[in-house]
Amino acid sequence: MSTASRERKPRFALRMTLMLIATLLVFGGVFAVKAIIGKQMNEFFDNMPQPAAAVSAATATVERWSDDGEAVGTLVAVNGTEVTTEAGGVVRAIEFEPGQPVKAGAVLVRLNTDNEVATLKALESTARLAEVQAERWQQLGKDQLVSLDEVQQRVSAAANAHAQVEAQRALIAQKTIRAPFSGELGIRRVNLGQFVSPGDPIVTLQQLDPIHHDFALPEQYMDKLRPGTRIRATVDALPGREFEGEVTAIEPRIDPSTRNFTAQATLANPEHLLRPGAFARVRFSLGGEREVVVIPQTAVSFNPYGNAVFVISEVPRKEGETDMQGNPLTGNKLVVTQRFVRTGATRGDLVAVVEGLKPGEQVATSGLLKLRNEAEVTINNEIQPAADPEPQTQNR
Repeated sequence: MSTASRERKPRFALRMTLMLIATLLVFGGVFAVKAIIGKQMNEFFDNMPQPAAAVSAATATVERWSDDGEAVGTLVAVNGTEVTTEAGGVVRAIEFEPGQPVKAGAVLVRLNTDNEVATLKALESTARLAEVQAERWQQLGKDQLVSLDEVQQRVSAAANAHAQVEAQRALIAQKTIRAPFSGELGIRRVNLGQFVSPGDPIVTLQQLDPIHHDFALPEQYMDKLRPGTRIRATVDALPGREFEGEVTAIEPRIDPSTRNFTAQATLANPEHLLRPGAFARVRFSLGGEREVVVIPQTAVSFNPYGNAVFVISEVPRKEGETDMQGNPLTGNKLVVTQRFVRTGATRGDLVAVVEGLKPGEQVATSGLLKLRNEAEVTINNEIQPAADPEPQTQNR
């Protein structure tokens, strides 16, 4: 290798090293500039003043409420079921009319039992023969002509034959479908000649008198409502009619997601005007009258971990506050503070606040999802949420 070649190699390595360092410096500078610009932009957006959120507001007021309760719920049949079949087969006879009342035990549908009856006759013949043989072997056993084990085998065979007969009779009985309780039939689901499998619906059956009304109440009523409390129920389908009954059962647990518990009332329904599945309102009296702090229900954020409101208050602006254009702001501003409260009874669109709010305090009634603690707000009450203690349904 020549001297010139040996001299060129160190120079080439030096040039490559210098190029690598220069490249790293260039890319490092680019990334550094981008990081500085990103940091400055983040600081700019973090310090940029947020526009005031527009909300509607209401003032907490004191009203005198009687200890009456009101709730909504659903009418439920005392007994209601889809009548089905335990055994499969072909429908041979339909012995009911859809929509008609029926007594408990009345025959509704008969399935074809020709094969089962023939099998029953064969089993009965086998059972009679087994019984005769068992009696004969028992006599032979008494005369000590056969062993005791052989006698017991014959007796066991006879008993097994009789059990098979009873099982076959039960199968035939299952193919005669009867009403499990008295009530009103619905629409027929089967036709003559149709094959039905076990569990297939035949017809709906509902016991309508009496009828249950299941409704939910806030947990604050748990220690006030008792079985035997008289109630008055109304349904939208029968305006002007009231149906009286009494509370007959109270669910012992509270739903952790809603903080409500379920109560059940029983109503007399001799005319069958009330129907299962209908929406119904219920009112009841617990006696007494008291003063309560009330606000619209839309002002309360109902959560599993606690109910809260956003209280609006006026505070002085901090020094150096600016608007979106950077102009200085002075004077006072409206801000909201989230506060947990304990709610009580409801009346239409209003709810009583038992703890956490004072009369005269102002709360936000709309736009709660966009609010946070210490957020600035402006009040716009041109469109107010409903706040009627006795709202009326409007059909349009």
